[in-house]
Amino acid sequence: MSISASALAVGVDDIVDALVATVPQPPEDKTSVIVEGEMGIGKSSILKELAKKLPEHIPIYFDCTTKADAGDVMMPKFKDLDGQDYVSFATNEELGMHLKDKKLIIMIDEVGKNKSIQNPMNRLFQERMVGMNTLHPESIVFGTTNLGFEGVGDSFLAHSCNRVSFIRMRKPTAMEWIEWGIGDGEIDHTMLAWVKDNPQVMHASDSIENPDDNEFIYHPKAMGRRSFFTPRSGHKASNWLKLRDQMSDNALRALLVGTIGVRGGNDLYAYLKVADDLPSLESIKKDPKSAKIPTKAAAMCMVIYRTLAGIEADWMNPWMEYLNRLDPEAQGMFANGIRSPKYPKQSMVMQNRKFTEWAAKNNYMFSADQ
Repeated sequence: MSISASALAVGVDDIVDALVATVPQPPEDKTSVIVEGEMGIGKSSILKELAKKLPEHIPIYFDCTTKADAGDVMMPKFKDLDGQDYVSFATNEELGMHLKDKKLIIMIDEVGKNKSIQNPMNRLFQERMVGMNTLHPESIVFGTTNLGFEGVGDSFLAHSCNRVSFIRMRKPTAMEWIEWGIGDGEIDHTMLAWVKDNPQVMHASDSIENPDDNEFIYHPKAMGRRSFFTPRSGHKASNWLKLRDQMSDNALRALLVGTIGVRGGNDLYAYLKVADDLPSLESIKKDPKSAKIPTKAAAMCMVIYRTLAGIEADWMNPWMEYLNRLDPEAQGMFANGIRSPKYPKQSMVMQNRKFTEWAAKNNYMFSADQ
């Protein structure tokens, strides 16, 4: 039985853990990894996550798309020793080879798009060397590339493939992206609620044969689909949503379409109109017993996600009074947001007396932990 490549794809946390596991290995046993995945899914974020887990390492970003040929990796440098001329090679500063004896995390980004750079990278991937420079034995080297299926120019020479291990990174699920968006605090609550109602925006492109079956995402057979939804473009559309009070509706709609595509942009713009059903934060803070209760499910989601992203200790009590007026499904959504291991305000919420009383009263919502 054959297994599709997308079925073997793993999440960013799995990849980070695998790379961290190589740190104590002796250099001769280390195998470099090339992470392949769809565009805009956060492959470059691996460097950031590794730096969090390995604070003693220095993160290094090397962008292959800005390099023309091998001369952008090493340049000859004439030297003299006892009257004898010879040539050594100075490495590109972006590779971090000047950081002598430092533990490095080197990400060779978009390595599949530049064939002129692949050969100079072979020794770095296999031997942890560039020219005469050897990396610290606890350094990590990995690359990133897009899928060949996407048709954006990524491919590898066979002898380069044989030096590394490839691993496919999957898109985050809708709920994984929502949890990140809440915890990071950068994604507008309307976008979070829209993605929850449209999880197909996170489907893998190569799992869909007919591009018309999912008009939200990229597909190489979808002629003229210049803009589409990815986690990256969704983040950019969220930035426009945050500015919606400073521009006309026509401009906002056009920008959303130009960022996440015709289907996604128009759908999100229509979804935005349910925001009129939301209570203001001030009404919840000042009069939680009378603040407006949303009548639409989408608006209810927005209220929950807006609160999870912005809740502070000084208005936890009125929020808990308001929460008790919402239906059980909405209360459960709030509880699941708090339970997320990546939720940054979990400790603050858990220390609130009204929350602990509510949690004890509704402990069935936490039965999965028991």
